[in-house]
Amino acid sequence: MRIGLLTEGVHPYVGGDAGPWCDRLVRGLGQHEFDLYALTLGERQEAEGRLPLPSQVTRARTAPSRSPGHDGVVYGRRARRRFAECYADLVAALCAPASGDVPAGRRADLPGEAPTGEADRFAGALYALAELARDEGGLAGALRSETAVHVLERACRAPGAPRPAHEARVPELLAMAAHLERALRPLSFDWYEDDRLGAVDLCHAASGGAAALAGLLARHFLGVPLLVTEYGARLRTYYLADARTSPPVRSLLAAFHGRLAAETYRQASVITAGNAQVRRWQERCGAPRHKIRTVHPGLAAAPFAKVGEAPERGDPDTLVWVGRVDPAKDLVSLLHAFAQVRAEEPRTRLRIVGGPSGPGGAAYLAHCKALAARLFPAEAAGPHTAGGNPVSFEETGGPDLPSPADAYAAGAVTVLSSVVEEFPVSLAEAMLCGRATVSTDAGAVPEVIGGTGLVVPPRDPRALARACVALLRDPERRARLGAAARARALELFTAERSIAAFHGIYLEIVSHTPVRRVVLDAAGTPLPFGAPAEAHVPGRWADAAARAVARGTPGWAADAPVRAAAPAPAAEGAR
Repeated sequence: MRIGLLTEGVHPYVGGDAGPWCDRLVRGLGQHEFDLYALTLGERQEAEGRLPLPSQVTRARTAPSRSPGHDGVVYGRRARRRFAECYADLVAALCAPASGDVPAGRRADLPGEAPTGEADRFAGALYALAELARDEGGLAGALRSETAVHVLERACRAPGAPRPAHEARVPELLAMAAHLERALRPLSFDWYEDDRLGAVDLCHAASGGAAALAGLLARHFLGVPLLVTEYGARLRTYYLADARTSPPVRSLLAAFHGRLAAETYRQASVITAGNAQVRRWQERCGAPRHKIRTVHPGLAAAPFAKVGEAPERGDPDTLVWVGRVDPAKDLVSLLHAFAQVRAEEPRTRLRIVGGPSGPGGAAYLAHCKALAARLFPAEAAGPHTAGGNPVSFEETGGPDLPSPADAYAAGAVTVLSSVVEEFPVSLAEAMLCGRATVSTDAGAVPEVIGGTGLVVPPRDPRALARACVALLRDPERRARLGAAARARALELFTAERSIAAFHGIYLEIVSHTPVRRVVLDAAGTPLPFGAPAEAHVPGRWADAAARAVARGTPGWAADAPVRAAAPAPAAEGAR
């Protein structure tokens, strides 16, 4: 089988949460071929370098998704008029009241339900713009033109438009037009040809947004089935956009990505969610329930096996926090909770392992270090002994903590204090290490823990401290919880389980998809089942099937005696 893997800002480039997951998926499915289509974040990411690609990746194409630029395409009068009409329909659908699509009390997840109202208008305009880009050679210049800004302004000023859109000024209109140009950039790619995405058996979008839009266009132009995987609620980030983004821009972005998500879910053959929280977001945005499968992120268990099989390793008086430092991790509450832990267990230490993440990560880390210095002034055992803070800030890769597994092994209890969390990777890694955990009830934490650890409310230092003290004082309970956590992680969160799940989904999708490339015999007659998906599976029978097809015998009859027969009638086969 040949898979078109669509990524945005991650694989095959270094960094990003989805990068390691995509790499493990490709390497774990060596029996299939992969064509990689990656949307990059710009020249800076490309300069950081690529991951080495395995032999099953037969093609790798990249295209920028955020860097500014002009495609150099100049429209004639007829093309400009056509663009203005299509773009007006698109932005009118974005500025229409959202409540008009699905009446109150009506379910949006019925199988086969067609889009109605503005959702249908949005989809029609989106595909019309894609066809225009295909005919004219690009869309970027038109989306950044004065015509686009004037069309957008009319839609924002139209009766019934949301109040934030009504209040948009010229700078905000220009910003909205620029955001839409970046969001619609996949419409101008040259990927939608028979010898490109048309050559794959299915498209697998590793995220929503631009990557899923490319798969949506491959389905529209070429009939390629689409699988969408989301490990985070992407649409949620647009509702919680940076406060520096003005309300009109946030309103338009949320409307666009909401409409795009609904159309993607409607057209996708299968949708996978990384956890129950993401699944709820997908259903709320219109994903039909019968299409959704839950596939947890797969982690490589081997690096944590040595620690997991030696649960007695580690300081029984040490708490460990591992992750990327940013305000959502709420290390401030953790430090205040640790002050209460020290009051009851003076020998306890806290090791915070991880570097800053995001634009505010470095400032937040500096704030946490200053808070730790105030809460825990240097303590000395005697008048001639140097003091030491019981809280340490470290990173992996040094002589003390060469790997994440060594970080988890350094303590008896792993703590997670987040207020916002999607899939807690550090928590699953701690479970693979057989560590007892104390976590806050955020995101998918309860789903991952499943009763093998202690869960407390977020932003509650007192509850966090009580749970930590309870485990520090009870080594037998720590051992029981750690063993149960490791067993649960090995059962649910390994890369092997995730890869097997996607392999089954690939076969399910392709088995329900009509053959798009007809195989002919020597006489030019179509061969039913002449190109089954299994023909790409390595083995003796696959070679025999290939030889049989070459001489005009169907693959399923490769080992049967060859008999004279009348030419098969023309038929449309299906896998």
